Amino acid sequence: MQQSAINNPINNPIINPIINPIINPIINHQSTLSNVVRVLFAGIIARYPFGGVTWCSLMYLLGLRALGHEVFYIEDTGECVYDPVQNTRATDPRYGTAYIHSALEPFGLGDRWTFVNYDGSYHGRSADDVRRYAADADLFINLSGGSWFWREEYARIPHKVFVDSDPAFTQLAIAKAEPWYVEFFQRFDHLFTFGANIGTPASPIPTGAFTWHKTWQPITMDDWRTDRAPRDRFTTVMTWQIESFADVGGNKDQEFVKFIELPSKAAQPFELAINGPQELLRQYGWDTVDAMAVSRTPPAYREFIHGSKAEFGVAKHTYVANRSGWFSDRTACYLASGRPALVQDTGWTAHLPSGDGLLGYSTLEEAAAGVDRINADYDRHARAAIDVAHAHFDARVVLPRLLGVACS
Repeated sequence: MQQSAINNPINNPIINPIINPIINPIINHQSTLSNVVRVLFAGIIARYPFGGVTWCSLMYLLGLRALGHEVFYIEDTGECVYDPVQNTRATDPRYGTAYIHSALEPFGLGDRWTFVNYDGSYHGRSADDVRRYAADADLFINLSGGSWFWREEYARIPHKVFVDSDPAFTQLAIAKAEPWYVEFFQRFDHLFTFGANIGTPASPIPTGAFTWHKTWQPITMDDWRTDRAPRDRFTTVMTWQIESFADVGGNKDQEFVKFIELPSKAAQPFELAINGPQELLRQYGWDTVDAMAVSRTPPAYREFIHGSKAEFGVAKHTYVANRSGWFSDRTACYLASGRPALVQDTGWTAHLPSGDGLLGYSTLEEAAAGVDRINADYDRHARAAIDVAHAHFDARVVLPRLLGVACS
């Protein structure tokens, strides 16, 4: 399928003077790396078998492959999969393994994965296949704890990096100094984080002896193009509370209550795909749908975003209170889809443009004003959203920068 000019920064006469100076040096730098980087990539697709989490790993795999590299997916967390049909953690991994295959197979990766169950059994490709692949691998990327083991075959890979998608939570957990947890991170050559302020004076989060390099979620832009007309709904997909890191931080519920009256302040329908208190939210004028149903598969998750007019996003309390600079992978997908985003400022406004297509807010009044601003010139903000995505989240921008550090 031919790319439209508006979605292809190389051919777009309006934005290529802005984008090409960013993309071309990165692409040229990529060519100075070894011709093919052989990557073993660990993610959490079966552990959390929902569309948003899946796209996070999938876009690393697709983005690296598009740059000419070789990829293999592994999941080795030592945990049981979540089975949403049974609504339980399942010792039988069949739901998770079937889900991994159904997510990767349409992209030609159906034979490029292994899932290691909590009992040590291998599913998909065999343990011997993993060891053979790892023996010749150049780079091990661990996204969000896709493996909590240092098996010999992983440890022998020359370059090993961890990508932290939960900034502040991760560093606070490390600061608690549980020996196994600290040692786990010490064995990586480089650490990356979605928290742009981590390790800087802008955030009080302790980093100790660790250095955290800044990165964003890479977006494979072609996968998010759409000609679909949006519904008149500002939306988001969100979890009210999370189970992990409960002892080191706060969740979205603590922040959302600050903005719960927004529907009465802005002449705009809102729809939340949420697993939280739907009855309460409806009392304040929010339309709600079940988050698990909306994000059951990668296509369903993408369809929900494509059907949205814009995103209204609230961050976890820990991200906000500690000025982490975190920016959501979900919001990057909205932007790549040509959907403007109005999202809470965690400190990201010091690193990304805010005002056209992407707007930050900190107060209820700023949120209401942002809604009005997007609606007053929606088409311009929709175009600007794509421009922001190309400039800052395009996998062709993000991944070569990561590889430049990881393979140094």
